[in-house]
Order: sequence, then structure tokens, then C-alpha cells
Amino acid sequence: MIFVYLWLLAAAATVVYALLAPAISLWSLLGVLLLSFLAANLLFVLSFTLNGLLLPKLAPGEGIEKQHCLSRWICGAAARWLCGYAGMRVHLSGLEQMPEGPFLFVCNHRSMFDPALVMGYLAKYNISFVSKPSNLALPIVGITGRRSGFLALDRENNREALKTILMAADYLKRGVCNIGIYPEGTRSRTGQLLPFHAGSFKIAQKAGAPVVVACSRGTEKVKKCFFFWKTPVYLDILEVIDAERVKAMSTNDLAGEARSLIQARLDETEQ
Repeated sequence: MIFVYLWLLAAAATVVYALLAPAISLWSLLGVLLLSFLAANLLFVLSFTLNGLLLPKLAPGEGIEKQHCLSRWICGAAARWLCGYAGMRVHLSGLEQMPEGPFLFVCNHRSMFDPALVMGYLAKYNISFVSKPSNLALPIVGITGRRSGFLALDRENNREALKTILMAADYLKRGVCNIGIYPEGTRSRTGQLLPFHAGSFKIAQKAGAPVVVACSRGTEKVKKCFFFWKTPVYLDILEVIDAERVKAMSTNDLAGEARSLIQARLDETEQ
């Protein structure tokens, strides 16, 4: 949708130019349209930049009372914008299973494009991710993400990690946003599913929320094909583990079940 808006803005600018210069040739108008589209893209990037620069900075570990609406919109729009320029042909399945209330979103992690895929194409579900601290320390991107509900998880510091888990659970309880995690803890460089860290499943247990298990495929190929041709990518909602089962299971069992579901789908589709 973001590209539609950008093209409409470019078309409007071209029409205005044509009215002001009626003698302009068709080829010149085409050039104006392309330049206007480029300018619209730059304007979008500028809006993202200004939003990050003007927002008050949060102290390390500080949470938010509610989402900053403009930051949230920008994150979703930027995700779709990135997916569009990356040439991702997105295929979604299982969306009929998505719960209406708060939930913990769990998925495998193959590429830096995975969060963009989720934020761009599941935007209405308002999912913000738990990420490594270095990502949220980035200028502009970090403050915009944190104001949208992103949280930093330092796996090397158990005390700080627990604070993040409790804050994520609090976000779910208060309806600030839904929370997404990649339990592998990092991207898989080989495509093979890595072991899951069970601790992050405490977010769902402490919030009394269900766990949505999803599988991402094809995003690892995007970087190789970036901008030159379309790459099919898939995001499958596999199962929703309801809140009652989440409460009754140990975090190790939750991690094991989620991993088994994802591995089964990968085995089924990548033979």
C-alpha cells in the first residue's frame, strides 16, 4: 500500500506540472513522473528520519506507557517499503487462526528481512519484536522502534533479560502491543533450525497470553536477488497454543512444541 501512496503523490505532482506547463512533451511528463516518485520516496525517508530525531529519547531499559502512533505507522510502512524494494512476493497462510486478543508471536529466523515481513504484512496485528540491544541502539531506528514497543533483550545479562521479559509481559497485559520473538536468538546462517531459548516463552506465561507459532521460508534468498527479480517468501501461521495450555506447560515444553511445529513445516516444504 505504501507504494500506491507514493505513486499517487508522484502522479498528483505530475498533473500539477502538466497544468502549469501545458506544452510539455509526453516523454518529459514521464520524466517528471519518475522524478516525482523519487522525491516521494525521499520525502518518506525524511519523515522517518525526522520522527526519530524529534522524539524524546528513552533511558536504557525504560518502557513506554503507550505506543507512539506515528512511530508505529512509520515502522509498518517502512517494512512494506523495504519488502517492496527487496522484491519479495509474499505468500501468507493460516491467518484465520490469529487470535484477537494479546499474544506472543514465535517464528524461526533466517534473514534480516524476517521482522520486515511480519511488520509489513501482519501490520494490523500490531506486533513489536524483542531484539538484541545493538539493533535498538541505532540512531533514529532505535528510538522509533522503542516508541513502537520494541524491547532490547541482553542474553548475556540474566537480570536485564528478566526485566525485559517482565516488561514484555506487561505490554501484553496492558494492550500496548503484541510481542514477537525469535527463540533461536540469532539468524540461522545455514537455514537449519537452531536450538530454541526457552526463557522468552515466560512472556506468554506471565501475561496469560496464547502463543502464535509461525514459520518463515524464503527470506534467506532475498539478499541474493535484492532489487533484480521477485523472490517468493512464505509466512505460515502453524498453530495457536491457547493461554490455558501455555499456563500448564513448562517453558521447555513450550519451546519444544513450537520448534517441532516449525521443523515439521520446514521438512514438509523443503525436501
